[in-house]
Amino acid sequence: MSAARALPTLIAACGALAFATAARPADRIAPKVIVLAGFEVDEDTGDTPGEFQFWAEREHLDGTLAVKGAPHALRFNDAGLYGSVAGNTRDATLTTVTASELILALCLDPRLDLTHTYWLINGISGIDPAAGPIGSAVWAANVVDGDALREIADAEAPRDWPYGLFAIGTTAPNRLPQRAATAGGWGGATLTYTMNYALNAGLTRWAYEFSRARVQLADRPQLKAWREQYTGYPAAQHPPEILLGGTLASARYWHGEARTRWARDWVRLWTDGHDHFVTTAMEQAAYVGSLQRMAAQGLVDFQRVLMLRSASNYCTPPTGQGVLTTIGDESLGTVPAYEAQYRAGSVVVHELLEHWDRYREQIPSAP
Repeated sequence: MSAARALPTLIAACGALAFATAARPADRIAPKVIVLAGFEVDEDTGDTPGEFQFWAEREHLDGTLAVKGAPHALRFNDAGLYGSVAGNTRDATLTTVTASELILALCLDPRLDLTHTYWLINGISGIDPAAGPIGSAVWAANVVDGDALREIADAEAPRDWPYGLFAIGTTAPNRLPQRAATAGGWGGATLTYTMNYALNAGLTRWAYEFSRARVQLADRPQLKAWREQYTGYPAAQHPPEILLGGTLASARYWHGEARTRWARDWVRLWTDGHDHFVTTAMEQAAYVGSLQRMAAQGLVDFQRVLMLRSASNYCTPPTGQGVLTTIGDESLGTVPAYEAQYRAGSVVVHELLEHWDRYREQIPSAP
């Protein structure tokens, strides 16, 4: 056989050998816990913090593993804790797509065995002042997607509508799609979808109770002065606390009383009234939606996914103020929110790592 004819065969054989070698069970990396965040500011360590920096610095995630297709490297320590982040303030585009890219890259990397890995998705968020105060940390058993829907301008909506947002396959707000071919879905298909990613409720409650019993979140005079402006919202005036409640994911940054009403209704609708709206952020549905799809392929265990959001701002302005006075203003609560998510999340992570002989096979749960 000539060298020219043998070369393709040799390359194919080497490729197959390399893949088989990388995929051998004994050689695969098996993270115990992976912590993922939505964004970071410039560097992972040593500068202005984002959602990932406290984890990278305080957990000494000094090792790095480049993962093909991932928007950011995977960092790790010797205890089996790994972590990464989907976006960076230096990125040219603002999108939640990178969260899905990160999950897919990790799950499809033949060097990684993620079948027993616990996932902690964490980041900052807006909080409903009817549910709690800024500086809080909120565990969520339900991640409700608020992006795929029908929309008409509120001013053009029928007078008896509360807003112009409603579910695909329906003709008015606060209705679930009918499971019938006449529901107005895609090409006349029967609609059987949900906008809710329901996580392991027992694991979520365990994490909530475990962290609540062990962590005291920090309060600051500036936070106290700010929350006192929310007259008529008793829960908003509490010191920071660890809470439990639904999180709404929307790539649109919305703000104000009208959209807060929609958020409350939307979470209640898609959880059949079993959960309530507490926090709003951007990328969490992309993260858990991608994990759910990878779990269907047997690559991860979706029952091991945790969602933790910390409150950097309220999703509506103080009583009596116009909506434009506070939209996008997270400056006061951002660092306290980073601190809250780390404090509440790290005690859970440490428990999983330190008692891995128990939790590798037995997922913790609380009723």
